[in-house]
Amino acid sequence: MTARLNPLAVSQKALAPMLAMENYLKNCGLEHSLMSLVKIRVSQINGCAYCLHMHTSEARAEGETEARIYLLDAWRESELYTPRERAALNWAETLTKISETHAPDADYAAATAQFSAQEMIDLSLAITNINAWNRLSIGFRAEHPHDHVKKAAA
Repeated sequence: MTARLNPLAVSQKALAPMLAMENYLKNCGLEHSLMSLVKIRVSQINGCAYCLHMHTSEARAEGETEARIYLLDAWRESELYTPRERAALNWAETLTKISETHAPDADYAAATAQFSAQEMIDLSLAITNINAWNRLSIGFRAEHPHDHVKKAAA
């Protein structure tokens, strides 16, 4: 895979609102571990290697276990995730696959059973933002860090 362009290098001004949203979300009060799981799960769904590398690395640095990272793709079949995390992951999948799901009432009810109105907004914005980052990274072919190593060795 060959990188197409680096959006941050081309237009920091255009990406400033997304970066500001990231800064807001870091301090919104939602658990960092929960936010990491959501970012990883959305990036799995979208197939974004660059974002998967970034967010799994961040999660490990924050103390997330390998088992929870590895089993995230099968979270429904695992007891490793709390009810709050499960509600967030379900809502993340629902919004990421919006053209298929249309955000059903049952998914919304499961999420609002665990999150306040403000937390629902913050969680939904986090899901929206990681989906946008995935689309930029995939569309512009952001190179996974290990691809750089492989190219350098070749």
